[in-house]
Amino acid sequence: MPVRLEIPSLEVDAAVVPIVADAEGTLDPPALVKQVGWWQDGAEPGSARGSVVCAGHTVRSGGGAFNDLGDVEEGALVRVTTERGTIDYAVATVTRVPKDEFADEADELFSQESAARLVLVTCSRYRWGHYRDNTVVVAEPSPR
Repeated sequence: MPVRLEIPSLEVDAAVVPIVADAEGTLDPPALVKQVGWWQDGAEPGSARGSVVCAGHTVRSGGGAFNDLGDVEEGALVRVTTERGTIDYAVATVTRVPKDEFADEADELFSQESAARLVLVTCSRYRWGHYRDNTVVVAEPSPR
C-alpha cells in the first residue's frame, strides 16, 4: 500500500490514503486537499501489471496536492513510497481530458490489464464555478 507520493520537480510531497469509487464509479480524492488518494481496487505500486491510480485535488485558490500537475514534464520523476520500499516512475504522458469525455476514457485509464503504470488524476481548467477538465498523467516504472 502506498503511503507517500513525491514529484520533486513540482515540489509535491503528499501523504497517500486509500480511497474507493462511489456507487456511480466516481473516484473522489480525499477530503484533505493536501493528501493524495490511492484507488485501493486498482494495482499496488510495484505490481507487474495494471494501473496504480492516484487522485488528488486542485484548489483554485491554491494548496491542493496536485495544483500544478498539468505542468509536470515528460520524463519527470514520480516517487511512490510504500510500506515495503520506494518505486520510481517516469512521466510518459500528460493530457487534459474534458469532464464530459472522461467516463469514456476511464476504462482504459484505470485498466488492470495494462502494463504496469502509475496514473495520476486531478481536476483542471476552472471556469464559471466548475472544473471543466481532468489532467491525467501516466508514468511508467523507472529502473533504479
